[in-house]
Amino acid sequence: MSQPLRFAIIGCGRMGEAHARRLQTDRRGQVVVCVDSDRAAAARLQATLAPHAAAFATLDEFLATVKGDELRPHGIDAAIICTPTPQHFDTAIALLDRGVHVLCEKPLSDSRARILALVERHRTGPAQLAIAYQRRSLGIYRTLRREIQSGAWGPVRSVVSHNVENWQQTIHGTWRDDPRINWGGFVGDAGSHKIDIVFRVTGLRPRWVFGRCDQCGSRVEIQASVSARLEGDVPLTMDFVGNAQYFGEDLSIHCAEADWTVRHGELHVARKGRLERVTDLMPDSEPVTDFLNMLLEGAEPIAPPECALPVFDFTEALLVSSQSGLPVPIPVRGS
Repeated sequence: MSQPLRFAIIGCGRMGEAHARRLQTDRRGQVVVCVDSDRAAAARLQATLAPHAAAFATLDEFLATVKGDELRPHGIDAAIICTPTPQHFDTAIALLDRGVHVLCEKPLSDSRARILALVERHRTGPAQLAIAYQRRSLGIYRTLRREIQSGAWGPVRSVVSHNVENWQQTIHGTWRDDPRINWGGFVGDAGSHKIDIVFRVTGLRPRWVFGRCDQCGSRVEIQASVSARLEGDVPLTMDFVGNAQYFGEDLSIHCAEADWTVRHGELHVARKGRLERVTDLMPDSEPVTDFLNMLLEGAEPIAPPECALPVFDFTEALLVSSQSGLPVPIPVRGS
């Protein structure tokens, strides 16, 4: 086996630790640098998962060790960004400019202009950039996407997505309850996964959105109800309940010849009045493994930076609609 790729974890909280564990399990990558303004968080990750890694309080502190274009003495090949959203752009640009491959937690950035800049930097530079949209890697959604886009079940007629989580109960006193940092609240943060998977599975982009959001006593959006239209005038209904008592998500894709539903982690198909569970699923993966497959084996990118654009457009339109009380069109435009 060749030497494992050397990774930096930028942000050593819950998701940083989760990605570090995945690197440890995969063994094709190892954590050699930990960056977190909370030195206790970096120390915990070091102690449990990366005892030989170097720790830094900021990316600038780490980059101060760089000589020229070489990331020395603590050389890295790739980085995983797990910081609050407004920090993603500057961090990713600094790393991509130095030829470091980047896997970034969602949302990719906090403005369309910044997303476009990252897309362009990815297109023109040698380093790879991907988003950690883990649902794209799960076998249940990979199978659903294969079936819907095969054309075997006819065109999509409607899409319904129901999403609940005890999210509000966890955010008090954190950056997620700060509207300056967590644009869109529950919808923009955790909900971005659910929005993305609708577009990933159907292959359809949004065309207009009408919705209402409620902060439910928090400083950011906690609940949202959405009525939207996708390409081909396909109706999309979504709800987001960020102050529920459990985690759950349902996704139903109704086609001309069959109805497909993900519910409680199972995939079902209904044909001619009969509902059946689908057990022959494509294999599961996860973002770190897919990222390593892309870097080391030339595999197709699972979540390239371009996929952040329809998610951003949809979320922005929802927030504008909630303020105006009017439906908001999403222009047809390239990246």
